[in-house]
Amino acid sequence: MIFRHLRLEALVPLMPEEILSSKEIESRLSPLYERLGLPEGRLELMTGISERRLWPEGTLPSTASAMAGQACLKHHPVGPDDIDLLIHASVSRDALEPATASMVHRQLGLGSHCQVFDLSNACLGFLNACSIAGAMIDSGQIRRAMIVMGENGRPLIDGTLQELLKEHHTRKTIKDQFASLTIGCGAVAALLCHEELAPDSPKLLGGYAACDSTGSDLCHGDSAQGDTLSMQTDSEQLLKQGVNLAEITWEGFCNTLHWDKTVPKHFVTHQVGSAHRRLLYDTLGLPIDKDHSTFEHFGNIGSVSLPFTLHKAQQARNFNKGDHIALLGIGSGINCLMMGVEW
Repeated sequence: MIFRHLRLEALVPLMPEEILSSKEIESRLSPLYERLGLPEGRLELMTGISERRLWPEGTLPSTASAMAGQACLKHHPVGPDDIDLLIHASVSRDALEPATASMVHRQLGLGSHCQVFDLSNACLGFLNACSIAGAMIDSGQIRRAMIVMGENGRPLIDGTLQELLKEHHTRKTIKDQFASLTIGCGAVAALLCHEELAPDSPKLLGGYAACDSTGSDLCHGDSAQGDTLSMQTDSEQLLKQGVNLAEITWEGFCNTLHWDKTVPKHFVTHQVGSAHRRLLYDTLGLPIDKDHSTFEHFGNIGSVSLPFTLHKAQQARNFNKGDHIALLGIGSGINCLMMGVEW
């Protein structure tokens, strides 16, 4: 995919105040750890994640997304009537029906001309939404889009802790549960527009996508009893197949944009954990010193992770005009999408 007129006009993250450390999670799991003889510190050692953030109990994904959208409109000279398309691109949704985007649209007071819909593709939602909104902007259907994501992993963490404290679990049966404890909460709102509306904003240049659906059974998340969620993940196989797909996608991405590994000055990836980070950069032969990571203190925030990390990287590294940034997205299913930005 190639974009000709697409700009990233704004990117505004919103993080919860409550912090849940890996030490606190292990403290809650002390009966399990004692019964199975698990070493203390295992969770952070395996993942590199020391803490994650949590929304208050009962927070809806639409509420988190709308708060990020409100912050975006407050800090940028764009009004509710200037938005032609609203995409809610989270893993988390309020309900199966109606679209969570409808709830966000109402809370933001957007115009009746604004199209709304949900886009769900695991952790790849933000980049998928950018590709759709970008195509609509390039084709002249719309002039400006808002993409929002409000991820709430609290019910998943709570449900996983309840499940792991059941007496029947063994070292073998807990393996597919531990990935759920890496999840965090957060929200992001982004504005994409035609270059005529924001000529000095970063350019979204284009990218490349690939799919390996043979791995579609490696991570399954769904509702459990009550208000909790459950997720089972074959972390080792998902890591292996995901990185293999990333290698294929990277080649297509470079061919599409006529880049090689020396072109990007910065790399931003979906945030899974330390093992994923090391293997990804080793496999693609990319310089890890050009990476910026956030998983250590925020965990895996689903669709929010990549745009949130892009924002944090820009703050930490002070991108210069003309810098090239490679956005490397991977989501369960398995899907991969990489996109290039010129700052």
